[in-house]
Amino acid sequence: MINVPLMPKATAVWLVENTALSFDQIADFCKLHPLEVKAIADGDAAQGIKGLDPLQTQQLTREEISKAEADPNYRIQLAHSKVNLPDPKHGKKGPRYTPVSRRQDRPNAILWLVRNHPELKDAAIMRLVGTTKSTIQAIRERTHWNAASLSPLDPVTLGLCSQIDLDLEVARASKDKPAEPEAPQSATLLPAAETTARKEAEAEAAKPEEMTVDSVFAKLKKIGGKSEGGNE
Repeated sequence: MINVPLMPKATAVWLVENTALSFDQIADFCKLHPLEVKAIADGDAAQGIKGLDPLQTQQLTREEISKAEADPNYRIQLAHSKVNLPDPKHGKKGPRYTPVSRRQDRPNAILWLVRNHPELKDAAIMRLVGTTKSTIQAIRERTHWNAASLSPLDPVTLGLCSQIDLDLEVARASKDKPAEPEAPQSATLLPAAETTARKEAEAEAAKPEEMTVDSVFAKLKKIGGKSEGGNE
């Protein structure tokens, strides 16, 4: 945490008017640019700002100012607060605030979310655009008072939420969505080498037997043997 005095410019105005500190010392204490402090001294900046006494606010001591006036290289240190303030507790975040100028666009954004991301629950839509559950329900059921003239508009384009928030809610809703049943697997194709070998074997089996002299005589002998056996 950077130690910055309350109302830095007002404190710088007071230090310029009431001390002999250098511009660099005042700029370092108030966390301003030295040229800005010079402009305050010249009257070119902070003309309407009333000086704030850091001694009254107990942010600075007279001894610290005297020490810095005696040594131009000395850097003023902010006095430590004597009151210990408790750390602010960040409670549960409320609904997203929507500017007044954008509230008329919320029904259109809700309609866009309902149509394009049906997996989003009402709570997610409420976080994104800062609406109520009854409004979402009315838009879902087309019972909204202005349902006839609603047109779906992207809430990111309307400035109602950021693309990062929308992607986060969609990813969260997709994770909670039950897995769809797997489709039955179709028969897988056989490898090309196997189908080619099978076709070649079928072609060989269907090919007619080549006629040779030996095969002709062998068939004649078979026929002759059958005829002799029949005569007997």
